[in-house]
Amino acid sequence: MGTSWNEEVTSCYSLCCRDRRSSKHIRDNVHGNIYLDKFFLKFVDTEQFQRLRDLKQLGLSHMVYPGAVHSRFEHSLGVYWLADEAVHTIKAHQGSEISIERNDINTVKLAGLLHDVGHGPFSHLFEREFLPRVLNGSEWSHEDMSVKVIDYIVDEHNIEIDAAMLKNVKDMVLASSANSFQNTVNEKRFLYDIVANGRNGIDVDKFDYIERDSRACDLGFNFQFQRLMETMRVMEDEICYRAKDYLTVHKLFATRADLHRTVYTHAKVKAIELMVVDALTLANGELSISASIHEPAEFWKLDDSIVKQIETSDKQELKKARDLVWRIRKRDLYQFCNEYIVPKDKQEHFKSITPQDIVCSQKNGDPPLKEEDIAVSIVKIDLTRGRNNPLESIKFFQDYETDFKFPIRDELISHLLPSFYQDMIVRVYSKKSELVGAVSKAFENYQLKTYGRKAQVHDTPEKKKSRLRY
Repeated sequence: MGTSWNEEVTSCYSLCCRDRRSSKHIRDNVHGNIYLDKFFLKFVDTEQFQRLRDLKQLGLSHMVYPGAVHSRFEHSLGVYWLADEAVHTIKAHQGSEISIERNDINTVKLAGLLHDVGHGPFSHLFEREFLPRVLNGSEWSHEDMSVKVIDYIVDEHNIEIDAAMLKNVKDMVLASSANSFQNTVNEKRFLYDIVANGRNGIDVDKFDYIERDSRACDLGFNFQFQRLMETMRVMEDEICYRAKDYLTVHKLFATRADLHRTVYTHAKVKAIELMVVDALTLANGELSISASIHEPAEFWKLDDSIVKQIETSDKQELKKARDLVWRIRKRDLYQFCNEYIVPKDKQEHFKSITPQDIVCSQKNGDPPLKEEDIAVSIVKIDLTRGRNNPLESIKFFQDYETDFKFPIRDELISHLLPSFYQDMIVRVYSKKSELVGAVSKAFENYQLKTYGRKAQVHDTPEKKKSRLRY
């Protein structure tokens, strides 16, 4: 490398002490002081960005974890700040060999700030559960919508921004999505991995939400993203990590999976999500919720308050949806019947289970079931790469004196690391408490018919109807 490590650290310190007297100071409960320059305030001080205050970061998880009421607004500020720290750290350590200009820094920061402006109500529930239901398998994504909203903000508020910079910001937002552009970028590719990393999944978006969500839910996860931020290095246009930090990288993905299991896909959270999706579906015709997903001018008006709109409406057309929302308020939830983990050898060709499958597995003697009495949730929890190990896509280096990057196989580090990387969980709920027993037995019958055995661990919850709902 072109300069000594001490010189690089000194340079990093001087960058961190840059003049912020003209910036707006915000106190964040995760990162401390966050500073916004005037250029970024032009985006923050718009109704489209302020809308993020009314989108809870964890959707409906606050119904189980009361502290999880933080919004996409503070998360976006956090990603903006970490993007700034990441690019400045790289510049400080490798400024003599990598040409990072002020425009590059501002581009990465703006991408971090705006990466979530296209989210719909209740976080991922909107695009993964509601829209596919009402639009027959819609592949709409919040990343694509973010790009449209960014253009809308620039045009609507007459923000002066270089056309090339604007394009790069949008490309960075799309970098982790299915339609990623990553094979078309020829210059400074590493910059596109900082906010939303489609190459290996390590990015400041995860750094922020893992830390922020863990704190909000008072969980004791101890992943330290700062270690990776301080020691990362660009090699051949790719961000690489020290070999000795292999287990820290693994802990990033493991912590994310733990959050999915204990918070994001908590059985009670999923029950509430199923009810909200049903309510939104019932209200869609009257409120035209899905009609706004292609027009930013209408989409930005949509937020989590849509449920309150349903709840307080006196329209007869919304009665069924309103009754569902009232059931949630009274904690009269869809009742969890049971679950099982799909065997590893069955996951590749797994066929989704439907309420009809459960109904058809019912035997005589129990109250007859209808499809509308049952809800099925298929939960996938992985390390960001489905059934593949994400660490296979990450490059490491031995020390700062070498210029050779390489992958590392798990078995060279520890025999305690997992050999399989995805759980697929089938959960079944009864929409009526009096049918819990019948639905549970039918679900058991389905498993016996499909696998020749019960794949679930829990017993049929015979006493569930008499238990407290909380």
